[in-house]
Amino acid sequence: MSTSFHPLTILDVRQETDDAISVTLEPAPELSSDFSFRPGQHLTFRADIDGEDVRRNYSICVPPGGPLKVGIKRIVGGRFSTWATRSLKPGGTLDAMTPRGHFTWTFEAGEARTYLCFAGGSGITPILSLIETGLATEANSRFTLLYGNRTSSSIMFLEELASLKDRFMDRLQVYHFLDAEADDVDLFNGRLDEQRIARVLSSLVDPKGIDVAFICGPGAMMDNAERAMLDAGMPQQQVLVERFTADRPAAADEEIDRSVAALAEGLGMQITIDGRRRLVPFHAETGSILESAQQAGLPAPFACKAGVCATCRARLVAGEVRMKVNYGLSAEEVAQGYVLTCQSVPLGEGVALDYDA
Repeated sequence: MSTSFHPLTILDVRQETDDAISVTLEPAPELSSDFSFRPGQHLTFRADIDGEDVRRNYSICVPPGGPLKVGIKRIVGGRFSTWATRSLKPGGTLDAMTPRGHFTWTFEAGEARTYLCFAGGSGITPILSLIETGLATEANSRFTLLYGNRTSSSIMFLEELASLKDRFMDRLQVYHFLDAEADDVDLFNGRLDEQRIARVLSSLVDPKGIDVAFICGPGAMMDNAERAMLDAGMPQQQVLVERFTADRPAAADEEIDRSVAALAEGLGMQITIDGRRRLVPFHAETGSILESAQQAGLPAPFACKAGVCATCRARLVAGEVRMKVNYGLSAEEVAQGYVLTCQSVPLGEGVALDYDA
C-alpha cells in the first residue's frame, strides 16, 4: 500500500451547514485508478499549517465511479478542520493518500438484504456513500437510517438524503433525532443514547430482521448502538463500526504503557518502507514505534496517532510488540500479523516491520 501523498485538484467547495463544508476533488488522470475506492472508505489529507505537518482522515461521502467528495465539519480546537473550512477554494489543491479503510461492504446485485444505519453528526459521511451504493447495486435491499444531530440546521447532506428518499421511497427510511429541537413525536426528541436506541428497536425497527448494521458518530452513540445490535443476536462481523476518535486510556493503563516503553529503550528495530530497509532504535520518550521511526528520518505514514485510522499499519514479520489499543484493524488483519505502529512498542530484540506489505 502506497504511503505517498498526491495533489488532488479541488473542483468545488460547498457550504453544507454553518460549520461544515463538502469538498469535491479529482486526481490527475494518470492516478485515477489509484484513487478508486470502496463505499465507506476515507482519505488521509496533509497540510502545512503554520509550519506544522498536520494530517487528518475524512470519509468519502459519494458512491464509487465519480469525483471524490468528502465532508469536513469544523470542530472546536480542530486545527485541520478550522483551516480547511476557511481556506479551501475551487482551483486549489489538497494533498491526499490513496483511499483506505475497512468500514465498507460488498454489495451484490440480486441480494435482498435489510440494512440499519446509525449516524451522528459528521458520521453521516461514510454511511451516505454506503447507502447510495447499496441502493443502486441491490435493487431488492432496504435501508433504514437513524441520524442524530443537535438541530435541523446542523444536519449535513440534508438535501442529498431527501433526494435519495424521493428516488428510493419504498426502500429507504430516514429518521432524524434532534436533541435541541422538539418534534411532535417524542421518540425523535433527544440524542441516540442507550434508552432511545432501545425504544427505537422495540417500536420502530425490529433488530432481528436486520442483516447488516453500519454505525458511525460520537463514541457513546456507537458503543450503545453496537451493544444493542450484538445483544439482539447479530454476528459481530455484520456490525460495522467506524471510529473517528479514541477515548483516553485509564491512568493505570497509561502507567503500564510508560513502563513497557522504558524497558524497550534502545532496542533495535528493522523497518522496511518504500522498498528500503533500515535499522532504527526505539526511543522511550517517543512512546511508539511510529514516532521512533519518524525520529530516525523515515517517512512512516500516519494520521490520527490514536489507533483509529490504521494509516500507520505495518506487518510484523519478526519479533513481538505490545499494541496498546486497536480500533482500526480487523481481527483478520491482526491474525495476519498487522499492527498499528502508532500504538506499538517492541517487547525485545529482533522486531522487524514492513510498511510495504
